[in-house]
Amino acid sequence: MLLGLLILCQTERTMKIIYKKEEAVDLLLDQQMVAIFQGHSEWGARALGNRSLLFDPRNKNAKLIVNKIKGRQWWRPTAATILYEHRHDYLDMHTLDESPYMTFAIDAKQKAIDEVPACVHADNTCRFQTLKREQNPNYYDLINLFYDKTNVPILLNTSFNLNGFPLVETLNDALLTLQNSEINYLYQP
Repeated sequence: MLLGLLILCQTERTMKIIYKKEEAVDLLLDQQMVAIFQGHSEWGARALGNRSLLFDPRNKNAKLIVNKIKGRQWWRPTAATILYEHRHDYLDMHTLDESPYMTFAIDAKQKAIDEVPACVHADNTCRFQTLKREQNPNYYDLINLFYDKTNVPILLNTSFNLNGFPLVETLNDALLTLQNSEINYLYQP
């Protein structure tokens, strides 16, 4: 097990590895970005909760904050993960039942526009991952705890990488990404 606290002497910045979902949610509520690193690596076009950067989607400036930290253009859209059982409250899914791989641009309902503005694109669509507990229990439980504290069953979710770099694969990649960014917290359930 790694030490729970890493100190970078050259920048006098503290990075922390978190093992409890309660601490991760408290940081999200404090408007901190939290990286999650767990289980098998991910491949494909989207981050699905094993290698993700997470942020509070209620913050209207979250997209700007996340894109700045990642070194991306300010206008780049962000995505989110929603607990499956709440999908119809926020999304007009038409004939879709679920979107487990975040592959569809889905029309946002007014509730999404009002409550999670960081996840709604300029055309009032959004790219959401619907999540059932059996698909990723740790990630589901984290979002569910966020829901218990905020009444919002959604987390902003973007890929765990910086602009121009591949998605984090190993724990060493994760730690190097933290060292080279403004991300201070790594959650390992």
